[in-house]
Amino acid sequence: MYYFTDDCLLGVEMIDNEHRELFRMINEMQELLENSVISDKYDRIRDMLEMLKQYAEAHFKHEEEYMESIRHPELELQRKQHAAFREKIFEADIAMPSDNGAQQIFLDDLLKYLVTWLYRHIIGSDLMIGKMKPADEKQGLITFTDEYLTGIALIDNEHKELFRIIGEVYRVITDEFIPDKYDEIVFLLEEMKRYTIFHFTDEEKYMESIQYEGLAAQKRAHDAFVAKLEGMDLEHIDEHQQETLEELMEFLTEWLVNHILYTDKKIGEAQEAFHNFC
Repeated sequence: MYYFTDDCLLGVEMIDNEHRELFRMINEMQELLENSVISDKYDRIRDMLEMLKQYAEAHFKHEEEYMESIRHPELELQRKQHAAFREKIFEADIAMPSDNGAQQIFLDDLLKYLVTWLYRHIIGSDLMIGKMKPADEKQGLITFTDEYLTGIALIDNEHKELFRIIGEVYRVITDEFIPDKYDEIVFLLEEMKRYTIFHFTDEEKYMESIQYEGLAAQKRAHDAFVAKLEGMDLEHIDEHQQETLEELMEFLTEWLVNHILYTDKKIGEAQEAFHNFC
């Protein structure tokens, strides 16, 4: 029996409920597999695997739509992981042996793989979804306040610089006297990319120094953020300058605010615990 425990909770009710159902479906197949009385159990499990495949497909769609709605930077990574899960079930359907003894071993290994993948995916990737909250409405310029302090001077000072760069984006958006903003946009993208790489390196080194358990998840979030900036289409930017600036402003603000409030502030909490322990 595999258990959906509290450490798997994201705090997003729809996704949490669907994760519970995936665990339930895998457990139902496991119980059937362990039953030595039911003669057609392998046929039943095949049917249940098809239902699992369909349910997982619907769940991935819901999860990706939610991530898109909150502009989560790890969306593309999640899509790749979901595709790997689909591929595994598809391959299992083709490779299923016909001999009962071989089927027993094959299905036992498959269910162990599926539940291990699901648990690791929730803990290693999905929990980051719950850390980002959807914005209630579009926001204008946001300034750095004490609310965003982590208690770590190095990180706080670098966060202030990121807020300053976002302020520059806002300045260009609202400046009606710049007829062609392409050069300004490209400059700001490069400045943001350069400084975030510098900041993320410092932040990750600090997390490593205090043996922070959330380091791997932070690295994924950082890599996804940089990939988002690097993936911006310069031709599209040139043709849709004001729209691009507004989208960039919204993405940078939502990502930075959520990342600091729901992820980076935990580094400060971990720092206190680490120093108290030492």
